[in-house]
Parts: sequence; C-alpha cells; structure tokens
Amino acid sequence: MSSTSTDEVPVDAALVRRLLAAQFPQWADLPLATIPVPGMDNATFRLGDGMSVRLPRFPRWAGQVEREHEWLPRIAPHLPLPVSEPLAMGKPAEGYPFSWSVYRWLPGENASGAALVDPAGAATELAGFVSALQAVDATGAPGPQWSNAFRGVPMGDERDSLASEARVLPKIEAMKGLVDTDALAAVWQAALTAPAWAGPPVWIHGDLGTGNILLADGRLNAVIDFGTLAAGDPAVDLLPAWNFLPDEVRGVYREALGVDDATWARGRGWALAGSLPVPDDPYYQDPVRAASALHVLDQLIADLG
Repeated sequence: MSSTSTDEVPVDAALVRRLLAAQFPQWADLPLATIPVPGMDNATFRLGDGMSVRLPRFPRWAGQVEREHEWLPRIAPHLPLPVSEPLAMGKPAEGYPFSWSVYRWLPGENASGAALVDPAGAATELAGFVSALQAVDATGAPGPQWSNAFRGVPMGDERDSLASEARVLPKIEAMKGLVDTDALAAVWQAALTAPAWAGPPVWIHGDLGTGNILLADGRLNAVIDFGTLAAGDPAVDLLPAWNFLPDEVRGVYREALGVDDATWARGRGWALAGSLPVPDDPYYQDPVRAASALHVLDQLIADLG
C-alpha cells in the first residue's frame, strides 16, 4: 500500500551522507550504496558491509521507525529466524522531516518459491516463525493504526487499510479484461462474510511479501521490514500461502498453522487486496511485479474453488 506521490519526501545518498556525518560520524565514511530492489514506502541504502540505513519517504510511514525500535528488541529473542535489528535511530535534520534508522544488514535474496530447495520444509519453517510471533505476549502492543496501514483490522473495516472496500472494489473493477473479475469478487465476498477473528489480538508482521522474506541457498534466512507490526487478526500473515510458497505446499503451511476455514477465507481477502494492480500505481509499472500479482490472483481464484 503506497501513499500518493504528492507528499513524497525526496531521499538520496547525499542526504544520507549529511545525516550520518552530523549524527553518527563513526559511520559517515563507510561505503554507501542503494539496494538493487527498492521498496515503495522507504528509501534503503547499504552502509558498509554490515549495516543498512532506512528512511521513510512518506509522512504516513514515519511512525514505523519508533515502532520497530521499541518492539523488535522485545520480540526478536522469541523468534526462530533472524529479523531486522535496529542499531540506532536518527533524528529529523538536514531538511529531512522524519526519524530514520540504522539496522544491522541481513544477507539474503528476496524470496522466490522457485528458488526453494525444500518447499515443504520452508512452508513448515515459515509457519513456525508466524506461530512463534503470534505466541509472543502482546500486552501493550500497538493495534492497527494509520502508520501501519491498519494491517490486522477486521474484514470490512472502513478505516483506510489495504483491505477496505473503498480501495478493493474499484481495483477489482479495473481488472476487467485481465482476469475473471466475477471470480475475484467471489474471493472478496467470501472474506467479508467469513466470521471475524474471535480470539485476542496477536502479533502480526503485516507484510509478509516476498521482498520481506530472505533466502540464502534456497532456504529461509531472515524476515525483515516490520514497519506494519501490530496486534490484530492473524489472517493477514497468511499471505505467503499465495504469493510465495508453491501451490503444492500451501496446505502444509495451513496445516502447520492450524488455520480454520474463516481465518483462511480472510487471509485470501488480504492477499487479494494486496495483489490487485491498477494502471496508475507506479509499483505495477514494472512488468515483473505486475505478472507476479496476476499470478497471485489466479492462485486465489483457484484456491476458492
């Protein structure tokens, strides 16, 4: 989910150099390079061999910095995979208006189902990670809010989330001629009519896309980017079942998590909402990303049966 381009704050290497020199001079002379595949919401640079610098590009995501610095050190010790590790938090300066972060660099490549050497093992291991995250004590945890795009809200919630009907329905309509929009509408309706999460809010990553799961030698190596971290409905973290894991091990992931039919249906709804490309969204001007999104939509339709 991205903000409009009109409120984007420009970030370049020169700005990062000035920020480092003023606030963390011990790192100011290290090599600085843009990462090969940038995200939409934050600008990220590799700093030396062992660190990265990450800066929100839009006002909406500014609150993610403090949230990661506060909660990741508490959560990380309970998780079976390495996760983003904040090392230092920078202050607004040099014309840049937000807090920003220096993290430890985690090696790996963006997740790809085709790259997995053991798809079933990866499905089980990722389910174990999600289960461990859900089991962490969520007392005092932040709930779904504007700065995490309201990830984890109930289906049909009217707040400005990725999965609000005000966003989803026009996107489905815009897909006419590219995919079976009646089938997409059925996936969405099944999510809306599924019973709501009846348990207490649990920790969710909120954005388990392929860019936030790292592989090394075809195996899970780390989970990064916890900007959408919150306590809410766990359905949102079912996303890898359709956008990453091969379809033949989707059931392995579901069984390992012990997901009921209602939560699975809501998970399909979140995956649908996050995979609907529209012509004016710059993220989907990349043909590779657009093709990937269309593949996910086909998987969701097939899964609904």
